[in-house]
Amino acid sequence: MRNRKRVGWHRYINGVTIATLITALFILLPLYWLIATSFKNPNAIGNSPPSLTPNPVSGANYSNAFVGYDFGIYFRNSLIVCIAATALVLILGTLAGYALGRLPMRGKFTTLVILLMISVFPEVAVIAPLYLLMRNLHWLDSYQALIVPYTAFFLPFAIWILRNYFLGIPKEMEETGRIDGASPLRTVWTIVLPQALPGLFTAGIFTFTACWTEFLMALTFNSSNNFRTIPVGIAEFGGNFQVPYGTIFAASVVAVVPIGILVFIFRKFVISGLTSGAVKG
Repeated sequence: MRNRKRVGWHRYINGVTIATLITALFILLPLYWLIATSFKNPNAIGNSPPSLTPNPVSGANYSNAFVGYDFGIYFRNSLIVCIAATALVLILGTLAGYALGRLPMRGKFTTLVILLMISVFPEVAVIAPLYLLMRNLHWLDSYQALIVPYTAFFLPFAIWILRNYFLGIPKEMEETGRIDGASPLRTVWTIVLPQALPGLFTAGIFTFTACWTEFLMALTFNSSNNFRTIPVGIAEFGGNFQVPYGTIFAASVVAVVPIGILVFIFRKFVISGLTSGAVKG
């Protein structure tokens, strides 16, 4: 009987391993093709049969992206907008998440429901009135035209993550700080926030990624080349009769690098933050 259970368990483990490998293969193959094609000679792209490796290796696509299509400007704009919006989301989300998770207040459930509704609300439904608002404020073709809407759209999700994480921090830690004579603000800053770092990193990375890849508002509010972000800039590559696939692939590789670095460096915090948010209500 035990042998049968062991055989069944080993079969289950092997099945999960095979499924994981197949899933990883489906994820990594497009990424490899993206990177390999970005290093191919522009004239070699589209040959039949296609080459699996760049031979010879060429950096012409990267040079064309930064010199011929001003990709450096788009990269700079995305960094400014995403860093500013992420900072605002973390500051406001920390304050709101702490209040909803730790302080006694009326209407918590209603507030959380409203935040949940906002977080799943489609941005296409409000893009027209937002455009009129930006035009009346003379904010079109500016950084604040994206920073403010991004903060408003991605703040509810951050509040949910941080609120759930604050709930998991023992209240005794705050009480100890108060007994020692620390003010409420100092208690939060020195005791609560260090314990909530995984949640902060999780909310920050998700917000930064969402801002980095957002397309519709960036396309609608900023039509000037000096304020375009990466998704809109890449979409504008090429002309009516030519699509520079190699240049697009090279720009896409550069666009993926910051997200990959963030996730790799803070992967432990992200996993911890997601796990905490999943099990605490």
